[in-house]
Amino acid sequence: MYLLRKGLAPTQAHVGIPDGLHEEEHGRNGFSGPASHLYRQHPPTAWTRIEGPLRPRAFLCTDLSPTDIYAADGGPVAILKSADITISISRRTQSSSYFLRNADGDEVYFVHTGTGKLETDYGWLTYEPGDYLLIPKGTTYRILTETLPTFFLILETPERITLPDRGLLGHHALFDRGVVAAPELASPPEVKAEHREWEVRIKRQSECTRVMYPFYPLDVVGWKGEVWPAKLNVRDFRPVTSARYHLPPSVHATFQAGGALISTFVPRPLETDPDALRVPFYHRNMDYDEVLFYHTGEFFSRSGITPGMLTLHPQGIHHGPQPQAVQASQHKTFTQEVAIMVESSHPLTVLSPLESVEQKDYASSWRTA
Repeated sequence: MYLLRKGLAPTQAHVGIPDGLHEEEHGRNGFSGPASHLYRQHPPTAWTRIEGPLRPRAFLCTDLSPTDIYAADGGPVAILKSADITISISRRTQSSSYFLRNADGDEVYFVHTGTGKLETDYGWLTYEPGDYLLIPKGTTYRILTETLPTFFLILETPERITLPDRGLLGHHALFDRGVVAAPELASPPEVKAEHREWEVRIKRQSECTRVMYPFYPLDVVGWKGEVWPAKLNVRDFRPVTSARYHLPPSVHATFQAGGALISTFVPRPLETDPDALRVPFYHRNMDYDEVLFYHTGEFFSRSGITPGMLTLHPQGIHHGPQPQAVQASQHKTFTQEVAIMVESSHPLTVLSPLESVEQKDYASSWRTA
């Protein structure tokens, strides 16, 4: 297909939208494929009601109580699942009493609250809020908590997690790889000296096999190679921005794994050109289900959102800024939000634990009255 323009449409996307009209992007392959822009007389989210499975949904994840919240031998709770990714929640008030080895896929732990240590074959990494902890498939590890509670958003992918191609931006865009932390090969000597039975749980096809050792199982004294756990904090991100054009969410892509994309929204300046759109444009997600986990700050594209909430916008139905956010953006020069976006090319299933913390009126939050 080739580029066409019909009717009342500006020549530049996201710039110079005619007064009274609302721009919608109808695109493929997320925000990186071919797209058209439609200029509507009404916001495509101005529905009176929605009946069916594609309604936008919101959940208060901080109200969930995984089995690891009070028990050292408990585990996270899975809340969303597709062929591309499984999303889980962990809320720990105690260190883990066992080690875990995931044979189902790579994992990313995003630290929402709490501090502590990730103890692995390769050594240990300290963690704090805003950290991504990348754990390669097959790594043996456990969580040692310090300040409480520790709250993790856990993303598990059957495909290997990699950094996306930055193209013309170069591989220093968003963050320089020099800010990525590697494990320190050391463990507290008092832990190694404990003479007891140590448990390693190996997860495969969502089932656990328990392996018991008479010695501390993380007895590695040296390693080399390119497969190792890593840590990256959102404060080290340097987002790509434009003063004259509202960049699509794909510019914030942080990790990818097959059909799953993980992006990070951090504080950044808004567009200064008076003709440029300053809030996310309406779109209908034709190739990805989209999840947003809100970590901290003021979430300028929608109201009624608090830290620890999660929203789900399925493929095929519109979403975009709420009317209140459009008005508020006219007086703001900077965003003050940190949020994690997860996109899945296969539809996500809402698992039963998440149903119990749904904010039932979320789909009506675009109404003006």
